[in-house]
Parts: sequence; C-alpha cells; structure tokens
Amino acid sequence: MLAALLTDTPLLAQATSSQLVPFRRGNRWGYADHTRHLVLPLAYDEAGPFVSGVALVRQGALFGYIDGGGNPVTPMQFTHASNFNQGRAHVELNGETFDIDLNGQRLSTPTDPEPETDYLEQGDIMRRQGKVGFRFTAGSSTVVPAEYDEIQDLHHDGLLVVRQGTKWGVLNAKGKLILPLEYDAIRATATNGFAYPIVEQAGRFGYVDNEGKLMTKVKYAAAEPFIEEVARVTTPEGKTGYIDSRGKEYFEE
Repeated sequence: MLAALLTDTPLLAQATSSQLVPFRRGNRWGYADHTRHLVLPLAYDEAGPFVSGVALVRQGALFGYIDGGGNPVTPMQFTHASNFNQGRAHVELNGETFDIDLNGQRLSTPTDPEPETDYLEQGDIMRRQGKVGFRFTAGSSTVVPAEYDEIQDLHHDGLLVVRQGTKWGVLNAKGKLILPLEYDAIRATATNGFAYPIVEQAGRFGYVDNEGKLMTKVKYAAAEPFIEEVARVTTPEGKTGYIDSRGKEYFEE
C-alpha cells in the first residue's frame, strides 16, 4: 500500500537536494526521495523544487527558501516569490520587488538576457506546395517529406513536433511518427532545453518523454514545464502536486 511506502518519519540518511521532490499529503507539503520516502517533514503549506540546492516554500501567507537539509536560507518573510533561475529569484517584501541570490542576498545587477536558441538546430525546413518537410543535418541523414503544415525542432534526440491540420504528433530521427497526430497542442520551452513537452488533448494535459512517447496519461487539469527533472501538475479535482521525469506522482490525499 502507498501508506506503507511513505511514512511521516524522515529518513536519517541525508539525500542531496537534487534527489528531493516536493511531496504533498492532503494539504501539507514536505520532500521525498525518488523512492517516495519522506526526507524533509510535512512542515509547509506549499513547496517548490530544488534549483541549485535551494527551494521555495510557504508557511501561511509568507514565502521563504530552504536548503537540502531543510535549513532556512531566508526567513519566511516574502509576500510573493519565485523559484530560482540562473542563480536569481524574484521576491516581494514590504511592497518592494527585487531579486535575491542563492544566499538570500539582495541583488542590484540586472538579470542577464536569456541566450538565443537556433530553432532549427537539427536541420532545415523544406517547403513544397504549401507544406513543410525537414532535412536533418545533425545526427541523422533522414529527409522528412513535405507533407506537414508545421514542424518544430525539439533540439535533442532527433525529435520533431509536427502538425497536420489541427492535430499534432512527434517524429523521430528516422522520420517515423512515434506519437500519433491526435493532440490539440504540444508545447516545449527553451528554458528547460525543450525537454518533456506538454501535450494537450480535449482540455487535459500530459507529458512526452525524451523518446517522443507519452510519459504520463493525458489526464491533468493543468501542467507546467519541467524544472530540474520535476514538474508541477493539477489534478482533475483541482489539487496540485509534482511528478518526476519517469511520470511518478509525489502526492496523495
């Protein structure tokens, strides 16, 4: 039974922050390892993923940050706060907004611009009679026939997102359709290297793995991009929780 796999007693052995996943039981949050054993107790009203060894947590109406041992990096003092990205997090304190570093110190320098990404990293689009194909120039010699209405490069493992009419699917480096043209949308983001795209079908959401196959059932009411190998989802009942890159869920009612 699930209750036997996850206890309220944190493990004595310390896991690194990269091995910890936000875990929700009911309305309380803590952190579990990848075997779903509780490592940090259910002490929070909300918890976010560890990024560069620091995680965003909430107690009551206020947010703060902790390290992988559960120790405070900042007090629980912010009225709004974000996960870290490129060593920075955006916070609000006493009506003032600013960025902090991984030590919780206020930053005065502006955020570096996001690096530009060549959207056709694995090859080139070919056009013919209003349709598009793809010629791989990296990792494969395959030429995808010009029979699609849109093609997007996922920048890894020879995967392409393709559309015919209103439906989307995924091709591999051999030009084989490995995720059928059945989905209303497939979205990837440069912020996580276009990994684990979000798929939408009939108002429900799921994820695609690095082989282009479904990682999860398309069942969630909402799904956010992966951060550090975990992603925040909303169940059909409106409850939030996290899954890992194997599709394992880290929440229970």
